[in-house]
Amino acid sequence: MRICRFDDNQLGIVVGEEVCDVSGLLDMLPTTRWPVPLGDSLIVHLPQVIEAANKLLPHASRKPLDSVKLQAPVPNPTKVLAAPVNYKAHAEEAKRDPGIHQNTHNLEITGFDAPVDKFGLFLKANSSVVGPAEGVALHFPGRRNDHEVEVVVVIGTRCKNIPRDRAYDVIAGYTMGLDMTVRGGEDRSFRKSADSYAVLGPWLTTVDEIANPEDIPFSLTVNSKLRQSSNTKFLTAGIPHLIALATSCYTLYPGDLIYTGTPEGVGPVEPGDVMHIESAVLGSMDVKARIT
Repeated sequence: MRICRFDDNQLGIVVGEEVCDVSGLLDMLPTTRWPVPLGDSLIVHLPQVIEAANKLLPHASRKPLDSVKLQAPVPNPTKVLAAPVNYKAHAEEAKRDPGIHQNTHNLEITGFDAPVDKFGLFLKANSSVVGPAEGVALHFPGRRNDHEVEVVVVIGTRCKNIPRDRAYDVIAGYTMGLDMTVRGGEDRSFRKSADSYAVLGPWLTTVDEIANPEDIPFSLTVNSKLRQSSNTKFLTAGIPHLIALATSCYTLYPGDLIYTGTPEGVGPVEPGDVMHIESAVLGSMDVKARIT
């Protein structure tokens, strides 16, 4: 199932080129009192929502997909984790391009099978999450702001210390993401956590729709010019590796996000640029860059 959040926090199921409005299902979600339980409520109750949605779909009102404003499909992650330099070709371009690696981190990874085994994962503020309709508000005027397109894993259940052979059991689905990055010497989590620097969308594709998460193609263009094109089969540390590493340190909750890493081809964007993300498996979205 392809589940989206659109317009004014409405819930939709994407069928072909239409959005079926199933917002009434949000009444299934329990009301909460302080302290609010950790985890995105929709993802916590995703099995029940999917079951009810299948019954409601034949009667749901429909809108053309291109007529709605798509918001982040998972608005309330407790954590947004990301994998640094997780494609070999990107690691090589980072070494060659001082605009990418300028004093940001040590790219010497000799003796490590994957950079994450040296650098670990880093955190992006959950307040940086936006949907494609909101676009990217460029911060740090005069600095280089780069696009980094990635496949994003959405965690489906509370989990800790998950071994690699059980990693796929804790996933609710997948979506696409932009790990927007300003270059410079500050800590990664500061430079990558500005408002709108974690774009998520166009929708959540549930695990049953994904034949092979280790073979998801994706690409990014800027103003119709191809910048990035790759596939999750080229990940240095695969999805089970990332989940095992993340849960060795953190308890993950439903709706938590893992940005799996970006391939080669990262580059700067300017106000007015339109980034088009395309995946034959996870859908497509347009994201516009603007000034703050």
